[in-house]
Amino acid sequence: MFSRDKWSEIIEALSSNWFRTLLTAFGVLWGIFILVILLAAGKGLENGVKQGFGGMATNSMFMWSRTASRPYKGMPKGRQYNFKIGDVAALKQNVPNLRYVSPRNQLGGFGGANNVVRGLNSGAFNVYGDYPDIINQDPMDITSGRFINYADIEDKRKVAIIGEGVRKELYDIGEEVIGTYIKINGVNFMVVGTYKTKGNNNGNSEEAQKQIFVPFTAFSQAFNMGETVGWMAITAEDGSSITELKSQVFDIIKTRHTIHPEDDRAIGNFDLYEEYSKVNGLFIALKGVAYFVGILVLLSGVIGISNIMLIVVKERTNEIGVRRALGATPWMIRGQILMESVFLTLISGMAGIALATSVIAIINMQLEGVDTSEMMFANPTVNLGVVFTALAILIISGLLAGLIPAQNAIKVQPVDALRTE
Repeated sequence: MFSRDKWSEIIEALSSNWFRTLLTAFGVLWGIFILVILLAAGKGLENGVKQGFGGMATNSMFMWSRTASRPYKGMPKGRQYNFKIGDVAALKQNVPNLRYVSPRNQLGGFGGANNVVRGLNSGAFNVYGDYPDIINQDPMDITSGRFINYADIEDKRKVAIIGEGVRKELYDIGEEVIGTYIKINGVNFMVVGTYKTKGNNNGNSEEAQKQIFVPFTAFSQAFNMGETVGWMAITAEDGSSITELKSQVFDIIKTRHTIHPEDDRAIGNFDLYEEYSKVNGLFIALKGVAYFVGILVLLSGVIGISNIMLIVVKERTNEIGVRRALGATPWMIRGQILMESVFLTLISGMAGIALATSVIAIINMQLEGVDTSEMMFANPTVNLGVVFTALAILIISGLLAGLIPAQNAIKVQPVDALRTE
């Protein structure tokens, strides 16, 4: 129940030496400030790194063929082989919980090595033969026109979707792109869409804008690939891990291509889910470090409050003796000291939270007009859960800070206290 006299006494006790109280409160303020800032900075770093994935389906892996490292069933060691389009259907039929299996072929390598001509302009770009599902695995923003559809696949249409980087090199500013033709290795493709990649593409965002996507079937026909598949992007259903499913995928591929069951070198793969899990684990560890460091700094402030409360109890020994003589119980004395400690801790802690959130708001205002897609840091924030956790830490800290002084206060005998000057 609210007691005006009790709160007046608390405020009077804390303001009797305001400079000492202010210095004591600063320790808690600084501790909670450091805690919130560290958590916000960790979240900003996490947002920046995850932004680099560009919305990519993280429960995915990429798989390509290599050379057999073991002889098997009369097949020699060092034998080269290629995935076939039939492997895609086999994986979909025999491996449960696969959401997408997208075959892909490619012309050109990193940095572009394939000649593309449009009128008098030319450039070297990567060209991919894809199925429509690839946009769900590696999302991109279609800035005009459309992406590949299954009608394009069935009819083997020679259509292309080009990146904004390709557009800048092959077209004049403001020139209409949709419906025009580009020539890839001497074969004409009609442009039906343009795109811009999401995220920073692991620091290669400019390179990612200089790519061209065409239907897989048209690619195979135009460039004499037949049934060959260069590599595959495979995504598991939500609730399933591609890391756990990939052994089944490998077994089917090995069986279909007469690869030794224990030949792990014959199939190359990059498990995006495994790497993403490592990143998540790193940020969980960073959050733990932030709490550890913040609480240690906060603890130093709490120790300061505890020391000051011991001094306050010593200064008020005579007052405590009078109250005990007038009938105050040990619990009443203990409660008064604990309330003063918790009040001082909460006020200074809330000031620290307010200061930290103000700093975070200013940082976010500065980042508003900046393109963070090229940065490893974006939108540093703290959620309500962090604030409530900080409040809980403050209350517990206040109780701990006042516990020893409160115990010392109730040990004072009324007669001994009244004798002090």
